[in-house]
Amino acid sequence: MKIAVTAWKFGTQGLAQELAEQGEIAESLGFDSFWLPENHFTGPTAIPAPLMLLAAVAARTSKIKLGTTSYLLPIRNPILAAEEVAVLDRLSGGRVILGIGRGFQASMFKPFGIPTGEKRKRFKSNLELMINAWKGEPIAQFEGNDITLSPLPVQQPHPPLWVAAFGPLAIKQAGTLGLPYIASPVETLSSLRENILAHQGHVRDTGHPPVTITPVMRTVFVTDNPSLEKQVRESLDAEVASRFRDTATGVDEWAIVGDSIAIKDKLTQYRETLGLNYLIARGRIQGVDNDDQVRSHELLLKAAS
Repeated sequence: MKIAVTAWKFGTQGLAQELAEQGEIAESLGFDSFWLPENHFTGPTAIPAPLMLLAAVAARTSKIKLGTTSYLLPIRNPILAAEEVAVLDRLSGGRVILGIGRGFQASMFKPFGIPTGEKRKRFKSNLELMINAWKGEPIAQFEGNDITLSPLPVQQPHPPLWVAAFGPLAIKQAGTLGLPYIASPVETLSSLRENILAHQGHVRDTGHPPVTITPVMRTVFVTDNPSLEKQVRESLDAEVASRFRDTATGVDEWAIVGDSIAIKDKLTQYRETLGLNYLIARGRIQGVDNDDQVRSHELLLKAAS
């Protein structure tokens, strides 16, 4: 099982140095990839241009892969997006994993002039245009000459594409495209199992080869300090009301928290229950300082080895 990590602290309105330093730490610890989300109009935590910030991480690293947890296709010009992804893949030496998504907040689409009812159709059509452009197929003609994308990505025919999906229709779309889907970090373990089985069914029903990557994003914290574990659990309990309709949802149903031995057992459970083979560990736990978060990452990698 490969282990990846998201940025565990951001809130300085896209300060590249802060994120690049985290990328360096993640690479030095031995994580497979480093991931950034995309979000708009959220104040200090907004990350509206993840590729630009990952370029800064690329400049300070050499091996770690660079991922987007949900690069939003419906709000973008597909040819410009294809160019920017190709440039980042070139800049990083072929290290991009492009997690793509539709977006779910209606308030985000309004400033871009995109009707929310069109997001799924725009996602599909934009993705098709981008894939064709990355393959070097003509994207237009001018005065009888074909216009093609340049530069093309290092990874051919394109960087790995994973689909961030939440809800039955999004999971179906990911499956019918034959692409891996990145499970939401706020799903319970039982919901994850149902969703992964549904996704596999859609892949099979549309005649695609089996998807061999099963990525799951999960809030993770590992500590052998009981008082710190208690603090983390209390902090995560406070998140339940904002994340779940059922406020009785326990921390262990949507997060992986515990000491080194417990985490090893939980990873085994996830592998056996879900077929998990790519864990994207999410930090950003309220009240946890940087040193404790980095130590948690170190213990996670040891437990997974």
